[in-house]
Amino acid sequence: MTKLEQAKAADRQYGPRPSVMADYDAVVVGAGFGGLYAIHRLRQLGLKVIGLEAGADVGGTWYWNRYPGARCDVPSLFYSYTWSPELRQEWRWTEKYAAQPEILRYAQHVADRFDLRSLIRFETRVTSAWWDEARQRWTVRTDRDDCITASYCVMATGNLSVPNKPKLPGLDCFRGAIYHTGQWPHDEVSFSRLRVAVIGTGSSGVQAIPLIAKAASRLTVFQRTPNYSVPARNAPLSDADVAAAEPVIAKYRESLETPEFGRVPSNAFEAPVPDKHVQWARYQQLWDQGGGGILTAFPNILTSDAVNHVACEFVRDKIRGIVKDSKTAEALSPKDYPLGVKRICIDTDYFATYNLPHVELVDLREEPLRTVTETGVETATRTFALDALVLATGYDAMTGALAAMDIRGRDGTRLKDAWVDGPSTYLGLMVSGFPNLFVVTGPGSPSVIGNVIHACENHVEWITTCLDAMRAKGLTRIEPERNAERAWMAHVADAASRTLYPKANSWYQGANIAGKPRVFMPYVGQGYRHRIAQIAQRDYEGFVMQ
Repeated sequence: MTKLEQAKAADRQYGPRPSVMADYDAVVVGAGFGGLYAIHRLRQLGLKVIGLEAGADVGGTWYWNRYPGARCDVPSLFYSYTWSPELRQEWRWTEKYAAQPEILRYAQHVADRFDLRSLIRFETRVTSAWWDEARQRWTVRTDRDDCITASYCVMATGNLSVPNKPKLPGLDCFRGAIYHTGQWPHDEVSFSRLRVAVIGTGSSGVQAIPLIAKAASRLTVFQRTPNYSVPARNAPLSDADVAAAEPVIAKYRESLETPEFGRVPSNAFEAPVPDKHVQWARYQQLWDQGGGGILTAFPNILTSDAVNHVACEFVRDKIRGIVKDSKTAEALSPKDYPLGVKRICIDTDYFATYNLPHVELVDLREEPLRTVTETGVETATRTFALDALVLATGYDAMTGALAAMDIRGRDGTRLKDAWVDGPSTYLGLMVSGFPNLFVVTGPGSPSVIGNVIHACENHVEWITTCLDAMRAKGLTRIEPERNAERAWMAHVADAASRTLYPKANSWYQGANIAGKPRVFMPYVGQGYRHRIAQIAQRDYEGFVMQ
């Protein structure tokens, strides 16, 4: 029995859980890696804190994402908290790229190791958060009829936590099973001897397709946009691997705080274009090594069309060499956007899967999907009989969870209205007009561009250090200046415009969600951590404190 089932069984036995009507110093929304650390740090400050989590357990994205093949695309030894040396020593990752069950166990271990569960109300979804100007407090309400007030509200809702459910004609009529990779059942799903379709070939589709193909009697993949993918070369981690990685990890941690640290290096705009043969040899080395290192091959790979073009050709050449059917290989080869400007996929046997006789790729650009029927899918030219449908259609990224709540700041201004033309923050941490509301890895910060667990750590530490400094001065309220916010978002846009990132219709700019404003949301400039640390040192420049 899953934890969710246990909770529901307890509700039936003992009656519904009583609602909470209480005052706190801080409320944290979300119990993923950002939320867990926020709860821990706020408690360390001596604040009375409560966490609210929609799931039945901790883990955030890794609680919900249980689809076949789900695993992190950051090496496990780096996808770990850095704030506790003891935690690092006692936890031992088993694979180069940890799978979802192991990452979830890590989150659960953290919650137990630091006694965080007692501060979290699970299966509790926040419906609204309103700022009360008279009381200088946030009123947070939930679907459990809880009414919680707090001086500070920390939104640790995650960047990839709201599934994008496509509005496909006829989807509600389908009689077979429908699964979304972002809301996978907690019980085992078997595709044995079933005719299965997967819609979507982003990261989750690329990970799930090879494993679904092993079980299904027939697999049809419906692809709108092909994605660049590189091999993971996943393998068990030996003690020698862990020991050898320690100096590299230590050096990486030191680099995080430097002004030069970022996805786009300082010399990216002046670096020469290497000879094609030099590039090809370097890409081959990184392809054999596995993982996303190809994006660090040359400093200007994300700023120079000439350099990136060779990288694209290299990956396309690899696809043609793996996929036997030339038409399928061409359909799987991206041609209309640069490498790395969408989050690069890291796979195990993805392209080779299309060589299996029972696997077929349908290119929706040539053969549009017309409708889902009771028994399958119809395209413009064919009908596919199906037993199960998997929607690997991603997320309403970065802002979806915040938009799903009724958040109101000063004068009753709704966050949705403040962001009607796209999200706007100061440093990705706070929003003008919304006092004492903090966002962990919000739009306008690096967040999903790099290692998000370290981005979460950075924000939580900045927030709690800020609150501690305010308390030392007897201050209780903080809000960014409107002009500082505007200047920051202009800088975020300028940093992106100097790269190749805007050349793709990616979820980085909300292109996967109909009607969502097209704004490039992550910060891709340099030295973000160094910059926000300097702002704190300059007495929180750009913020108004009272």
